Amino acid sequence: MTALLNLSDRLAGGLSRLAPAILPTLARLTFAGVLLVYFWTSALTKIGPGPLGFPHPSDGAYLQIFPRQVEALGYDFGQLTWFHWAVATAGMWAEFLLPLLLTLGLFTRLAALGMIGFVTLQSLTDIYGHGVGGDDLGRWFDAASGALILDQRSLWLFLLLTLVFCGPGPLSLDRLIARTVRKQAGHARLFQFP
Repeated sequence: MTALLNLSDRLAGGLSRLAPAILPTLARLTFAGVLLVYFWTSALTKIGPGPLGFPHPSDGAYLQIFPRQVEALGYDFGQLTWFHWAVATAGMWAEFLLPLLLTLGLFTRLAALGMIGFVTLQSLTDIYGHGVGGDDLGRWFDAASGALILDQRSLWLFLLLTLVFCGPGPLSLDRLIARTVRKQAGHARLFQFP
């Protein structure tokens, strides 16, 4: 029995040493494989018409983000304020940039925090703005695991929290930049005079 416990401890110790490199790298890969195209496709629906559509969100952007306000205004988008424009534009840009940063592993912890905020606001908008409820909202600790909000988005948030706490992993631009900065700082010390 002792031999079996010792073997288990050695295996667990080896896995624990690999975890800081493997888990964040797999988290970023999973994010890219599952959510990158999802967010970019959503962002594309928010771009306004023409080549200068990036600073001018589409009507669909306002419908997605402010469904009740747009309905209350009789779908007259001209009555929306600068606040609505700022939120829709920021949301559109966030859907493009934050997933890209996470995939590249650049400013990973900050981008993951931004995505946590984004997913939280997205979920609240779905619940309170679009009226998502019932089976789509879901419940924890039940037999169904495919509910849009409490099941899927909880897993998204866990994936993002992994990146907040563990960082980007070794295959990332963050790591490359940190290595380059440390190397340059080391070279600078060589040429300092007392």
